[in-house]
Amino acid sequence: MLSHFHLLSLRSPLSLSSPLRPLSLSSLASQSRRRVCLLRRPPLSPPPRRFSVACDARPGGVSMESPSPDAESAPPAAATVESVTRDLRDQSLGDKDGKRGLKLEDLNWDHSFVRELPGDTRTDTFPREVLHACYTKVSPSAEVENPQLVAWSELVAEALDLDLEEFQRPDFPLLFSGAAPLVGALPYAQCYGGHQFGTWAGQLGDGRAITLGEIVNSRSERWELQLKGAGKTPYSRFADGLAVLRSSIREFLCSEAMHSLGIPTTRALCLVTTGKLVTRDMFYDGNPKDEPGAIVCRVAPSFLRFGSYQLHALRGKEDLGIVRALADYAIRHHFPHIENMSRSESLSFSTGNDDQTVVDLTSNKYAAWAVDIAERTASLIARWQGVGFTHGVLNTDNMSILGLTIDYGPFGFLDAFDPSYTPNTTDLPGRRYCFANQPDIGLWNIAQFVATLSSAELINDKEANYAMERYGTKFMDEYQGIMTRKLGLPKYNKQLISKLLSNMAVDKVDYTNFFRALSNIKANLSIPEDELLVPLKAVLLDIGKERKEAWISWVKIYIQELANSEVSDEERKAAMNSVNPKYVLRNYLCQSAIDMAEQGDFGEVRRLLKLMQRPYDEQPGMEKYVRLPPAWAYRPGVCMLSCSS
Repeated sequence: MLSHFHLLSLRSPLSLSSPLRPLSLSSLASQSRRRVCLLRRPPLSPPPRRFSVACDARPGGVSMESPSPDAESAPPAAATVESVTRDLRDQSLGDKDGKRGLKLEDLNWDHSFVRELPGDTRTDTFPREVLHACYTKVSPSAEVENPQLVAWSELVAEALDLDLEEFQRPDFPLLFSGAAPLVGALPYAQCYGGHQFGTWAGQLGDGRAITLGEIVNSRSERWELQLKGAGKTPYSRFADGLAVLRSSIREFLCSEAMHSLGIPTTRALCLVTTGKLVTRDMFYDGNPKDEPGAIVCRVAPSFLRFGSYQLHALRGKEDLGIVRALADYAIRHHFPHIENMSRSESLSFSTGNDDQTVVDLTSNKYAAWAVDIAERTASLIARWQGVGFTHGVLNTDNMSILGLTIDYGPFGFLDAFDPSYTPNTTDLPGRRYCFANQPDIGLWNIAQFVATLSSAELINDKEANYAMERYGTKFMDEYQGIMTRKLGLPKYNKQLISKLLSNMAVDKVDYTNFFRALSNIKANLSIPEDELLVPLKAVLLDIGKERKEAWISWVKIYIQELANSEVSDEERKAAMNSVNPKYVLRNYLCQSAIDMAEQGDFGEVRRLLKLMQRPYDEQPGMEKYVRLPPAWAYRPGVCMLSCSS
């Protein structure tokens, strides 16, 4: 059993022809701890800032990490709904430090992906199989009529060196709806494949996302800009290539909310309406309806996915060279620390096999790269588990090689703690992608990725298996550290944490609110038994006598553990509140903003953006955003959505 969620061991065979052994995450972790003999290994990424996890997706120095909640850039703690509304209305779009950023026409474009990799010889959007190419040059084509700017992220603009006053330009909505071309852009759609729900789906690709190109900022950080919902591409199959306001608001808000939680993610610069209606059958029940169209500008160092490599490996020997070219490209631009490795770094490991074979990562940069990707992925998913985030569609085409959260579809944060929770209606029959299964699914996806590299003869079987072992070890180490900090414990206590999660599952306790309330417990062994649950009264609702006794028993043990620490109650509370958010983007909050936006009122979208930028702060006056979901939130389309929503 993995972790505390009764996670299933993965027994599915590898889909690619390979002798790699499909092991469970728990067995990989134990093997790696038992076997690995590290001669001298520098970290593959710089020290993190919040959870001490090495998940730095930095292409040439770009960090997808968030600053700590008490960073200097954070606004004042006190805020009411009225003050937030006033701030948004009176918001100055000038650069905060007095410096002027760049105009859109002056952005520093650099189209390395198009320049260095093979492209499609055709530029039409007719649905077809695109062979021997990593992309197709195609321009945005969504119909637009009086587009409007719904929301924007100043933090992303600053990362791009973009002058904040550019958001006020009358033509800004036209430029970011694709109706008018951006000076310097070279748009294209990426070609990739993927496993969907465990089955190889063949060519997929950017069916409604069009990359405008890459911007290199003044810090030599590379950012790719992409318009999602911008029209048809050769990869649209028989869909329309468009997006609706409903799903676009969810992606925009969650991208920025995850960043502020300290979780690696793609970002979002802005969201615009197209002014046109888009027909969608949300529930696939034969009752389509017209919805407002929208386009979100997604931003990331790279949108390369596991499936970007898989597709070419499965197309035969003549395309194996593309796998190598894509790997070289990624290492050169996004993993420079691997490109610059030397044998003197002694990145050598014993595999623990009978023949005591040593895996020397400095002799094969592709092996070191695979290990790095495995560790980034493990760290990412450990962070998801820490905040109760369920992605919903962990297909291999939705797995970033940079360890970023990517493709926000039917995601959901846990309300009542339920390890089997899935926000995806398509996933209901088997719950493959439910919350508890995410760590093992991450391993399964890594297995597909390293099998791809093996088939391209970039790594051997021992190196591939070692990468999977490192995934297991990394996940367990990171997850245990996160849970230890969430409880404010002096050291990891598996039995205590397991019992806690079991109690939470039995009583359907709200995941976010419980951990926030837990910091109120004092390390005082003399507290009377009938007062032990007072700090948790607001989160332990409707529990009977038997369950109350179970919780009292747990709290007693917990307080004993706290008493073994020399940390004061005040210090522990501050530390716990820095890793246990008060605010998360619950689905019903999204839906409230969507309902208002569909009526032309974008105020709630902007309020939520501002609120979620400081999820660990108290923000007095905003308490309504921590309330449990109302009854209407459990209707279809709110708490659960389909893959295409």
